[in-house]
Amino acid sequence: MIEIPESNTIARQLRETIGGGIIERVQAAASPHGFAWYFGDPADYPRLLCGKRVEDVVAVAGYVEIRAEDMRILFHDGVNVRYAAAGAKIPERHQLYMSFADGGQLVCTVQMYGGMPAFPVGANDNYYYRVAQEKPSPLGGDFDEAYFTRLFKDSSSKLSLKAFLATEQRIPGLGNGCLQDILFQARLHPQSKLSSLSDEDMQRLFSSLKQTLAAMTGQGGRDTEKDLFGRAGGYRTILSAKTVKEPCPLCGGAITRKAYLGGNVYFCANCQG
Repeated sequence: MIEIPESNTIARQLRETIGGGIIERVQAAASPHGFAWYFGDPADYPRLLCGKRVEDVVAVAGYVEIRAEDMRILFHDGVNVRYAAAGAKIPERHQLYMSFADGGQLVCTVQMYGGMPAFPVGANDNYYYRVAQEKPSPLGGDFDEAYFTRLFKDSSSKLSLKAFLATEQRIPGLGNGCLQDILFQARLHPQSKLSSLSDEDMQRLFSSLKQTLAAMTGQGGRDTEKDLFGRAGGYRTILSAKTVKEPCPLCGGAITRKAYLGGNVYFCANCQG
């Protein structure tokens, strides 16, 4: 699933592959999918996008945004975005396909759910997209300790750490995947209540959040996710479905997997108790 490390990685790779390219052909909803979301009628995508030049590609929290003149194309969490060179074979089934004047191809597929809205600048007033644009990224300098402290003080003390970090769009683009290693590095349990945290705990959490997301992004995303070319990210996750059967790298104890708040959390009871 696309979170901050993956959106930044894929945006960079798209700038390097399709930046400056002219969209030549578009197919949207060629393979029907009940949980593939578009903006308006996908049949309009060719008319809206063909002939547009890709001027930039940026990460907006957990979104990847292609800026093609007066149009924007977003890829949401759940969309698999892949690049194929001219003449390369592409999947028979896809939910969005674009080819460029140089022959390069973008193919987007959706497994469970995912959004691929294409719209004129300013037309998309979706709440989540708007908040993602407005709030600072943890990768940037505006997301400093003072800002993080305000987020904490503005939140209910009854919230768990998982709920604080990954719900209500407090930190757009940070989800259940990335928070596992953030909390492990901070030595904090995902179910701990905000009311139980000391000032030292909060300082560790802030440092871990900044440093862990920077490491994940700098290494091309997590090894549980794929980049634009279908390769696993270079950041080796400490706590994930890939490592749950391995011993804790600190104490050698067992890693616990537990269903909590709509997804699994992973933790070491010894190190994060």
